[in-house]
Amino acid sequence: MDVQTILILVGLMGAAAALYASVGHAGASAYLGIMALAGLAPDIMRPTALTLNIVVAGIVSWRFVRAGWFSLPVLWPFLVTSIPLAFLGGALHLPADYYRPLVGLVLWFAAFQLFFPSRIRDAAEDARPPLIPALAAGAVLGLLSGLTGVGGGIFLSPLLIGLGWAATRKVAGVAGVFILLNSLAGLGGNVAAVARLPVETPYLALAVITGAMLGTTFSLGRATRAILLRANALVLALAGAKFIFL
Repeated sequence: MDVQTILILVGLMGAAAALYASVGHAGASAYLGIMALAGLAPDIMRPTALTLNIVVAGIVSWRFVRAGWFSLPVLWPFLVTSIPLAFLGGALHLPADYYRPLVGLVLWFAAFQLFFPSRIRDAAEDARPPLIPALAAGAVLGLLSGLTGVGGGIFLSPLLIGLGWAATRKVAGVAGVFILLNSLAGLGGNVAAVARLPVETPYLALAVITGAMLGTTFSLGRATRAILLRANALVLALAGAKFIFL
């Protein structure tokens, strides 16, 4: 990979990490899209995205949990079923022709809903999801996480907000921890792929660390509920485009 390509990747991934981290996500869907545009081999894209996801999700989790933007009662039912399914999904290799367009359209629909904050009533600070639906949703999200190489937060956040299962500010921390643990499980299901990480990975990691610090700093310092919802909408729209077109 030449120096110019590395610099472009570093810049784009740093910017993506800043945007995604601002809403508690880690950016794997964006990293996959950027790597696809750069022409990286498909067999190194998923482990690279998951590795960068773990780095960013670690920062997101640490900062949002410390700030109180987190709720364990909201998170744990999803984790119980998502982690084993993410591990399974990471070990599977399925053709993407069927599920990718469907996932992309679902993300676009969620983005459209979140772009109009006045239509969404914020949940109470102590809101939590009903147990059985959360367990079922966790299983589906975990499998999607492992199969697609993303951490699952891109699916969890609109679910929590749309169904009123968590207060808007709690969603960022919940999504961050969810992404971190599911990314670890997904990579664990295909740990041999780590050997195929590109030699440029340390530069990419430094870029996303910088972006994650900037994005979380903005959210914790200045973001209103409307900004958080619209930032979520933008992230979902970009992720949906990636699933449909790349």
